[in-house]
Amino acid sequence: MAKLLSRRAFAAALLAAPSRPNILLFLGDNWAYPHAGVYGDRTVKTPAFDRLAREGTLFTHAFAANPSCSPSRSMLLTGQETHRLGAAASLYGTLAAETPRYTALLEKAGYFVGYAGKGWAPGTAAEGVNPAGKAFPSFATFLAARPKDKPFCFWFGSHDPHVPWDRGVERRERMDVAGIEVPGHLPDHRVIREDIRGYYAEVEEFDSECGAQLAELDRSGERDRTLVAMTGDNGWQMPRGLANCYDLGVRVPLALRWPGRLGAGKRHDGFVTLGDLCPTFLEAAGVPVPGVVTAKSLLRAPQRDAVFLERERHANVRKGDLSYPVRGIRTREFLYLRNLEPDRWPAGDPEYYWVVGEYGDVDESPSKRHVMAAPVSEAFALCFGKRPAEELYDCKRDPWQVRNVAGEAAYAKVKSELALRVTAWMKETGDPRAAGATDFWDRAPYSGPRGRQGEPKKKKR
Repeated sequence: MAKLLSRRAFAAALLAAPSRPNILLFLGDNWAYPHAGVYGDRTVKTPAFDRLAREGTLFTHAFAANPSCSPSRSMLLTGQETHRLGAAASLYGTLAAETPRYTALLEKAGYFVGYAGKGWAPGTAAEGVNPAGKAFPSFATFLAARPKDKPFCFWFGSHDPHVPWDRGVERRERMDVAGIEVPGHLPDHRVIREDIRGYYAEVEEFDSECGAQLAELDRSGERDRTLVAMTGDNGWQMPRGLANCYDLGVRVPLALRWPGRLGAGKRHDGFVTLGDLCPTFLEAAGVPVPGVVTAKSLLRAPQRDAVFLERERHANVRKGDLSYPVRGIRTREFLYLRNLEPDRWPAGDPEYYWVVGEYGDVDESPSKRHVMAAPVSEAFALCFGKRPAEELYDCKRDPWQVRNVAGEAAYAKVKSELALRVTAWMKETGDPRAAGATDFWDRAPYSGPRGRQGEPKKKKR
């Protein structure tokens, strides 16, 4: 638990703050790096995000650290590794009421706090109130309700870009399918290109929503007093993306703007995580950062040479509610992953399933069906097959992370060094798995849809 400050010390810290900016967060639902114009993507148009990057700081190595919706949002709120958050390390878990989160701390400090759209989700809020704050229909209604003598903290969680790709039809038709870059783990087929085009259209819908709210902020006269952050909660929902610790599952866009405090047009190439937003917002507001927070304020430009990654149970897609635990590290040159239960199916059981379907940790999409139609293929193995206990990718030579070199003698030293770093990180941050195997996350309550348990699907012969 966090060490509580005395009321006098808390008040003194607030008075010491030079000014208390408003906090405005824009959070996309499954928006992956580098899908924004400012990163060089030639297809998708993101004028709102590009504007924030021009007027503030663009981050080129931002990571969700946990590639699952509510766990990554828990990390953002608390500034802690998700393995420190108990059941909240898994989708449809519970974020304990006593866990400090920046929204509650800012509210205690006098901020007017609220959210619109998708807040902390999916899961069960222990205290019955969404950890993102009080729900509002929109940013405009939130501003109208805000007491004029209070700074505000607002969370806008879009439902885009999220499958099914049913928004932005006109945007989709404008895009040239031929210009879309297909990741190396997927077949270069028109079905895949059309699927990516649908995703891109919803990225543009999200960006448009943020642009409208930035205009609302300008009209309110609060622009120069507001720290704005725009990012995604994890990677995209294509196969080998969401719920995977490869870059397309964990690497996200991120831009921050704070007029007068963060210089315009800056670029930060160090490794950062969504968890860093928690101490960033608290420091900006002059609110003491709880001692349990392990993330670093972005106002201090952390210069990490790596980021640590992890996941536990995503959806309920394995017999016995089993998790698929992973721990890993991403450096400039390498991605090292440790699959702690390699006998389990990383994408979910191929036959036994609840409501999600076979390989249920991969959400339904035309791309999923296209790859599944060719079960004897490299793409199928990469997206749905079992994985070895260790994976190592040379990201300079293999940017799509498809060639596992963990067993090659030339990489033995690198693998050993990265493995030691992961083990040390697990111990230093109090990871329950540092002491050995545990069934804690297999037994953790799951509040998501279960449907009816059916008989295992029979293989087609």
